[in-house]
Amino acid sequence: MALLVKDRVSSTVIRMAVPMLAGTFAMNAYNLVDTWFVSRLGTNALAAMSFTFPVVMLLGFIMRGLGTGAMTVVAHALGRGKQKTAARITTHAAFLSSSVALALTVIGLLTIKPVFMRLGAEGQTFVMTQQYMSIWYYGLVPRVLHMMFADVIIGTGHTKAVSFLMVFGTVLNFILDPIMIFGLWGFPSMGIRGAALATVISETLILIAVFLFVHRRYHLIVFASHSLGRIAASWRRILYIGVPTTLSSVLVPLSAMIVIKIVSGFGEAAVAAVGVASRIEMFAFMVPMTVGMSLVPFVAQNYGAGRFDRIKTVRKGAMFFALSFGFIIATVFLFVARPLGKLFSSDPEVINILARYIYTTCFGYGFLEVHRYATFCFTGIHKPLFSASLTAIRVVVLMIPLAYFGARLFGINGIFWGRLLTDILSAVIGIIWTGRIIKKVAGNSYVQ
Repeated sequence: MALLVKDRVSSTVIRMAVPMLAGTFAMNAYNLVDTWFVSRLGTNALAAMSFTFPVVMLLGFIMRGLGTGAMTVVAHALGRGKQKTAARITTHAAFLSSSVALALTVIGLLTIKPVFMRLGAEGQTFVMTQQYMSIWYYGLVPRVLHMMFADVIIGTGHTKAVSFLMVFGTVLNFILDPIMIFGLWGFPSMGIRGAALATVISETLILIAVFLFVHRRYHLIVFASHSLGRIAASWRRILYIGVPTTLSSVLVPLSAMIVIKIVSGFGEAAVAAVGVASRIEMFAFMVPMTVGMSLVPFVAQNYGAGRFDRIKTVRKGAMFFALSFGFIIATVFLFVARPLGKLFSSDPEVINILARYIYTTCFGYGFLEVHRYATFCFTGIHKPLFSASLTAIRVVVLMIPLAYFGARLFGINGIFWGRLLTDILSAVIGIIWTGRIIKKVAGNSYVQ
């Protein structure tokens, strides 16, 4: 099942990335669908969704860290031709993911009030935020498991199945949202709680589907007895990648929480605008994201096979693509930012702030993807601490200080310019650092 170590680098990445385009579009549409339907409930509801975004993102990155750990270790095993080892690790990863998700569910339900009040949610906006999250948390276990299994499938190089599952989940959520939010076809009107319930039901059904793929098609689930020693060994390998990946990933939503807190000082319209803009700009990353999803399994399988020439080639090609596509999408967003804003709000202040945000930050989209690609390359060659350090530089050293001082000196526009400068500087650091480390690791491998 080691599909990523033989064919031409460009054709292999394209073969993985193209099927993921529909899935990535669906994944981004999933968030926008929720936001659009909730926006029909008014500005308070839209602001409530914006307050939930950093927390949902935080938990999503914790899930993604576990999934990335499992995917990297499984892909490395497949690159070395060890199918049984890959199946055992996948099964043990399911044990680990479900345990972590259950713990996060309990913690999340117990901390809704203090967390969102600290983020700045007040009055009716806080009530709606509480209503949404008190239901959303119950879908965390199926969400974690389905994301982990999907990552493992990507690690095999088969991306069509994952794309299908993403589209299936989005279509299902699109159908359930209006029924549960507005009370169609005899179902009671639940408002913002309906959006959360639709998400929980969708996640549960996707989990059932992805489990069947992993077990019956890819034979990566083992029902034989599992000794504690083997489970512990698998968990150590997964967590060696997963913990630094999770910590670095957590920094992103934590910084988003801090930035939202800074933005909240400029009013609820500003919070709503930045929240919606964050979802809109995800479409700017849709195509580059499909390439990024291919990088970790590609690099991991080739690392397992000792093909550093292919790793160097994919790194250069991916980063050049990110910068080129980023320039194109920035040009497009200059024309469509304001019309897109009008789809989500009729409040002129929300639309104006949203447009100013996108007009400024869109020029950094390509640079942000270069930074992400650099972290993926580090993860693929089993250097998760370097990946975490690169993310920490972007978030702690650059983004938070620039957003804070930008707001103090230039108002809300200063936050937007701080984000742009962060994206550019972190990309430059990523290019230089990954080039040096990959060359060093390859040299050591050849010596051995």
